[in-house]
Amino acid sequence: MAKYEKQVHEILEALGGEDNIEKATHCVTRLRLALKDEDLVDTDKLEAVDIVKGSFSANNQFQVIIGQGTVDQVYRDMMELTNIGEASKDDVKDASSKKMNPLQRAVKLLADIFIPILPAIVTAGLLLGLNNVLAGPGIFDEELSLVEMYPQWAGLADMIEIIASAAFAFLPALIGWSAVRRFGGSDLLGIVLGLILVHPDLLNAWAYADAQEAGEVPVWNLFGFDVEAIGYQGQVLPVLFASFVLAKLELWLRERIPDAIQLLVVAPVALLVTGLLTFVIIGPITFALGNGITGVFTWLFDVLPALGGFVYGLLYAPLVVTGMHHAFLAVDLQLTGTGDGTFLWPILALSNIAQGSAALAMMFVSRNDNIKGLSGTSALSAYLGVTEPAMFGVNIRFKFPFICAIIGASIAGMFIAINGVLAESIGVGGIPGILSIIPQYWLAFFIGMLIALIVPFVLTLIYGKTLAKRSIIKEEQ
Repeated sequence: MAKYEKQVHEILEALGGEDNIEKATHCVTRLRLALKDEDLVDTDKLEAVDIVKGSFSANNQFQVIIGQGTVDQVYRDMMELTNIGEASKDDVKDASSKKMNPLQRAVKLLADIFIPILPAIVTAGLLLGLNNVLAGPGIFDEELSLVEMYPQWAGLADMIEIIASAAFAFLPALIGWSAVRRFGGSDLLGIVLGLILVHPDLLNAWAYADAQEAGEVPVWNLFGFDVEAIGYQGQVLPVLFASFVLAKLELWLRERIPDAIQLLVVAPVALLVTGLLTFVIIGPITFALGNGITGVFTWLFDVLPALGGFVYGLLYAPLVVTGMHHAFLAVDLQLTGTGDGTFLWPILALSNIAQGSAALAMMFVSRNDNIKGLSGTSALSAYLGVTEPAMFGVNIRFKFPFICAIIGASIAGMFIAINGVLAESIGVGGIPGILSIIPQYWLAFFIGMLIALIVPFVLTLIYGKTLAKRSIIKEEQ
């Protein structure tokens, strides 16, 4: 007999029945479902099931929060008791994507490309944070860094920096691998394409502005036309567009070249044609476009930092709900790729903290033991950079904690933007995010953290207690 047979039947009934589920899979804590009609879902009935800790819809997937460990057994029981059939996360994504509009499809495409490389980027960010601790002046001494105080640590710091910066130095190779695979081509060719764009014989992209000003940009002469021989270190758009061309060209060639000579023809022709198109057309256009996009953000945060920080802090959590926050990954990577650092990611880290603080306040507001337990564990998760349990399981569920969280995030974002806080890289969100902040901005970021910790907690607590008192008065009347 299935362990959670009763609960599975209750969940299915609340979801509109077995026939309303098109595909079903699960992750560490949640059932992830592609439903035929989400309007059939009875949320109140669903969240009344004793093992359900919350539910939400995002990216046309309906997700039921159950909890780590338990969700595995619930999913197995569901598969045993129904004819739904097991599915992978990709199956559910594909089923969900059919209902998406063009903008949602574009954002999903970016997510599919960037999410697989995030572990490498986040790991690099953590290691760069460790290097910041070792090499950043003013942390352990007013003027000297730790390696200047103890030169015997200098070699270790240099080695850590090389290990950490590799992911950013060869970012086009990572993006090329993921993008070409997403577009249906051979991921190995995507890696080669990315490495071509950062070949050491090319002018480094970070030195391009100075070389252009000095009139020393190297060029190739192709049939009477001068083509700049520059690399695309830290650039996102050139390799994205080039990967699309490479994948489609490879697939086109495979359909037309006999199997016996595909190895000799497909990859060489695809790489050669894509490389030429990239250096002649794709690269220069997207290089300018990418710099223009980051230039707009940089201008906004330079000229109107208070407005930029406030608006991004206000909008980031709602963007997460819609899934559109993935679009800003490209901007963050582009900003870190320039070598100056990103001013957007620190606001993300504070938004995580704000969501955690609002959820933590619900521990003291709610009278329901299940909500109290979920609020505490999800707050801890948010403080460590994973906001989904807090945001979807608690804050959005009760609405006012979510609003209090984004108020706190917007104020904190405005403060650190005014102070010009920069992160050297994308890292782990939440409280550990301070390790990715350039050390000279640690104090300002720490104050921003306090704002994100205190403001949402206090607002949620006051408003929640007020609502509780009102309900008591109504009951007495």
